[in-house]
Amino acid sequence: MGAWQHIEPDSQDWRLRSFERIIGRSPALETVLVQVERVAPTDSTVLIQGETGTGKELIAHAIHNLSARSGRAFVRVNCAAIPLDLLESELFGHEKGAFTGAIAQKVGRFELADKGTLFLDEVGDIPAALQPKLLRVLQEQEFERLGSTRTHKVDVRLVAATHRDLQEMARQSQFRSDLYYRLNVFPIQLPPLRERREDIEALVKHFVEKVGRRIGKPVEHIPEATMSALTLYDWPGNIRELQNLIERAVILSDDGVLHNPLPAQTSSAVSVPPVTGTLKDTEKAVILHTLEQVGWVIGGPRGAASRLGLKRTTLIHRMEKLGIHRPRLRSLENAAGSSQQ
Repeated sequence: MGAWQHIEPDSQDWRLRSFERIIGRSPALETVLVQVERVAPTDSTVLIQGETGTGKELIAHAIHNLSARSGRAFVRVNCAAIPLDLLESELFGHEKGAFTGAIAQKVGRFELADKGTLFLDEVGDIPAALQPKLLRVLQEQEFERLGSTRTHKVDVRLVAATHRDLQEMARQSQFRSDLYYRLNVFPIQLPPLRERREDIEALVKHFVEKVGRRIGKPVEHIPEATMSALTLYDWPGNIRELQNLIERAVILSDDGVLHNPLPAQTSSAVSVPPVTGTLKDTEKAVILHTLEQVGWVIGGPRGAASRLGLKRTTLIHRMEKLGIHRPRLRSLENAAGSSQQ
């Protein structure tokens, strides 16, 4: 997602362009986007946390694009994908002859990101030996290339991301606590897909259209049963898993119809009663079925919310929206009526 023409920040068009690749309108996602809008105009360091596949890089891009640095470079480094002995050179560069194989001078990612934004993905994988140098460049905005004593000054806004619990790692001395606090200036926690199920239908339609256009195989119909199964699935791999599964489903689709790509044993985290009708009807039936199985217990480890992979408050909101109410204990009412006769 690159820079765009200047638009007044209070315009709706500006907001839509800022988040053009972020799909969804759930309250959980909206909370994240409000945080992005607040922190982006500053130069504060941001730490994006969340499970693998939740879209951390998209949020980092949005922060960059909403900042005064949007016309400058957005440089990405995946700290988990680079061998540990090469990561220092990748970040800070090296001089010719600094080590075996250094046949020429190399400019590091911090220099490339000067006046722009550096996105350190999987920052929790940075080795302990390199953490002091990273801390220094965050605090002082200066560093030396490998094999050099010359200090380089840079003006870089850092956005970091991780699926790890850095606070717990710092507590166990697996990650420098001072570096953790320096990264954690403005934390943003991305919700997993199972906590924003309201967005799944929009995501499915987006990926179906995108993949269909790319491979020249448009999908014209998504059956209610397919959409219901996709909405109820827990998505342990989050949006990345959804995107890959939809691509497979589009490739396998026949006659413009998208069939359920989930294996039968994983189509849902709960047993789904046979239902015909709309997606709303199916969702209501599944929630009712689950509530009946757990004796209408909503919260707790054995409650309906846990079995459905939802927060307790989210389930209560859905029950109200679908008109689901706990039935009265008719047997007690009948018994009371009999005793009065």
